Amino acid sequence: MIELANNLVEIEGMKRYYEMVSGTVKALNGVNIEVKEGERIILLGPSGSGKTTLLNCIAALDSPTGGKYSFEGKEVPRNSSEEMTTFRRENIGYVFQFFNLLQDLTVLENILLIQELAGGRDERRARELLALVGLEDEVDRFPTEISGGQQQRVAIARSLAKRPKLLLGDELTGNLDTKTSSMVMEVLVKACEAENITTVFVTHDESLTRYATRIIRLDSGVIISDEIV
Repeated sequence: MIELANNLVEIEGMKRYYEMVSGTVKALNGVNIEVKEGERIILLGPSGSGKTTLLNCIAALDSPTGGKYSFEGKEVPRNSSEEMTTFRRENIGYVFQFFNLLQDLTVLENILLIQELAGGRDERRARELLALVGLEDEVDRFPTEISGGQQQRVAIARSLAKRPKLLLGDELTGNLDTKTSSMVMEVLVKACEAENITTVFVTHDESLTRYATRIIRLDSGVIISDEIV
């Protein structure tokens, strides 16, 4: 008998409206998603489709206007910055487009800092993570001394340092060339499989869909297709 994966994320009727001078912007307008443990989901859609807003609501960086959002069967806090911060710290990793590494810290020190903020410095694990993304020989270099692709791999290792259950990425290859983007995504998939981490990424690059197990397309704040691949 095949054992089905559990739902990690359950979203029902999620809305995110913004009041503007010109009127109400419905960035999300009734989104329903279930994310199972171990999935690699890519969110696709044109600019303004709502994909980044959805990612930020999943990360508890933004509060939905309406709807239900549960993580591991428990309602995710909203409208409380302290509770949202705790939820993110305990459950979510985030990889940004522009790396966000601290330039005055070495590659290794960038990882160790995140561990300390999460409550547990572990240099051996930090080095193992850097080896996992192929940077075991760069531990003592500063971000300015390595390439953009290498910096993004450091960012991936850093996001894994606190053992998140869900890893999110917003255009994480957006400022990398095609060859480097492929290298980064291959490293990312390998790392997340090794760490048993569920992933959801936003991109506009159709070529990256080959790294996904599921593709969700949004337009005008609603899901227009949801495909297992």
